[in-house]
Amino acid sequence: MPRLVCLADTHGRHGSLRGPLAVPDGDVLVFAGDACTRGTAEEWAQFCGWLALLPHAHKVVVAGNHDWPVQPSRPAWGVQARYGPASVAAARERVLAAGAVLVEDAEVVVAGLRVWGSPWVPSFNGWAFNLPRGGAALASVWGAMPPGLDVLVTHTPSFGRLDRTEDGRRVGCERLAERLAALDASSTGPRVHVHGDIHESGGVQGPPAGARGRLTVNAAVVDVAYRVVRAPVVVEV
Repeated sequence: MPRLVCLADTHGRHGSLRGPLAVPDGDVLVFAGDACTRGTAEEWAQFCGWLALLPHAHKVVVAGNHDWPVQPSRPAWGVQARYGPASVAAARERVLAAGAVLVEDAEVVVAGLRVWGSPWVPSFNGWAFNLPRGGAALASVWGAMPPGLDVLVTHTPSFGRLDRTEDGRRVGCERLAERLAALDASSTGPRVHVHGDIHESGGVQGPPAGARGRLTVNAAVVDVAYRVVRAPVVVEV
């Protein structure tokens, strides 16, 4: 079975993933967003340099809400880029040069697994890849998710699954939860969902009620104070 190595929310602290928190070997490295903190091109370049050193045969990257260097404008959704098209293109090329694939609302097949990923999150403080919570744009994003996936990679959690903040609120995406419930009802939901974003809810949760069931991984390696406190999560699919 392919071995997934899942992590997210390094926020520029990749160098702290050593010793007992080191990135383990595996078939597919899955990064679920927030390589950056301030969202600078320099942070992204540093992340890609680190990514290039990892030995995994396959590397899948989905951006997060701090990853401005790779966010393009989406005028139809009222989304503006922080950087110009040439800068965004260069940042995306850095991912390819690191031996990885940047997945944005698309499916890839790696190690025999169908993987679909998307970086969009419900609006929060005007960061990157933000769309209005509960709106038609997010419904459109998740509606494009195909059935029968092996692995879903998003930055946002779905509402109710490893999405609780330190003050007790659940802040996952309601539209994503609705789409997953619809797929589960027809036994075509993804087998594994890897996400990040909510630092204080890092961990693994077993299948919810539903026809197919699913393992959910909040792969955030930092806590709410941005300290690296968790090792990447290994999942065999």
